[in-house]
Amino acid sequence: MAGRSGLWRVGAAVFVVINIAGAFYAIAMGEPMHAFTHAVLMTLGLGAYITWRAVRPLPAQAEPQISDQRLQYLQQSVDALALEVERIGEAQRFKDKLQAENPETPPQKKEQ
Repeated sequence: MAGRSGLWRVGAAVFVVINIAGAFYAIAMGEPMHAFTHAVLMTLGLGAYITWRAVRPLPAQAEPQISDQRLQYLQQSVDALALEVERIGEAQRFKDKLQAENPETPPQKKEQ
């Protein structure tokens, strides 16, 4: 990968140098639009290189490994939580079933 980025860096440098030389040649020949075109291309080449350097991906960091014991404990905790949620759902379904069977039962009053 380093060789590949080195080739791109050399290619960008050659592109910029050619456009600088082309701009000077166009000025010497009295062609301002031609010189302007080379100046714009040179600026684009430098801008692309600077952007590439600024946006390069950071090297990958190793992810922390969770020990088997901690992973097993986490799995047990999730299983226990799922069991409790299922019990709550079952109690809610039972309450709804009782309420559907006896709809005229008045709500209980709280004693003070």
